[in-house]
Amino acid sequence: MNKKELIAVLAEKTGATKKLVGDVIDGFIDVVGEELSKNEEVKLVGFGTFEVTKRKARKGVNPRTKEAIEIPGGKVPKFRPGKELKEKVQ
Repeated sequence: MNKKELIAVLAEKTGATKKLVGDVIDGFIDVVGEELSKNEEVKLVGFGTFEVTKRKARKGVNPRTKEAIEIPGGKVPKFRPGKELKEKVQ
């Protein structure tokens, strides 16, 4: 499911307009991104937690040249699903 399909389904389920649902989803994405950029977590009980983790620097191989390269570490976003979401998937 892509963003456009998600908007259509949510609009149908809630009775809201597609424009409103699209604005809410865009706002949600913006807020989560802003909070993660401040190293804050976003917890949605039953759904999951968005957080930032640190990735260590590591060695890799350039697939074209087969040369060893150093891949720098950094911060990456991570999502941990909540209990209810895990149960729905099972």
